[in-house]
Amino acid sequence: MIRVNLLPHRQIKREARQREFNMMAVFTAIAAAAIVFLGLAYIDNRTQAQSNRNARLDKAIVKLDAEIADIKTLKEQIALMLERKQVVESLQTNRSQSVVVLDEMSRQLPEGVYLKSIKQQGNLITVEGIADTNARVATMVRNLASSNWMESPNLVEIKSEIINTLKQNAFTLTVKLKAPSVQVEEASDKVKPKGSKPS
Repeated sequence: MIRVNLLPHRQIKREARQREFNMMAVFTAIAAAAIVFLGLAYIDNRTQAQSNRNARLDKAIVKLDAEIADIKTLKEQIALMLERKQVVESLQTNRSQSVVVLDEMSRQLPEGVYLKSIKQQGNLITVEGIADTNARVATMVRNLASSNWMESPNLVEIKSEIINTLKQNAFTLTVKLKAPSVQVEEASDKVKPKGSKPS
């Protein structure tokens, strides 16, 4: 039997194109969904990697902060130890300086001059004493000016006093100690008695 298709030719083509369009639309939707899924997965992967990296950096920062705190503590301890060392060295130097000061004062003291007190603050020495005449005080100032250990003597005050019915001249002068620590130690060794043993 011969079968005759009575549908219009154009309608058949239109339906075929419609089916193709629908299939292309489905494939496009599937491809778009796949692309979106892959994009989201990639972004999530990168975000997770960055989060892990940030976590590692945070741990490293915490560790570095702890090390910095330890270093700061060590620096403070070192500074404290250096300060203590400087204090000890200063005490040793001052101990030697006192010997030098007394020895040098006794060497530069002219006859007729008697000392009442010697005070030292840093490198400045204040001397109070009594002299028979003003000339003896002037001699002492000149002696101190030519000393190897002292410099810049300055007569602060001189006044007349009656001591044991005798007229005396009370004076106050200042002088600077110019000896470095090494020379002070050498001088302290020189003024030791001959029978003493080195420390």
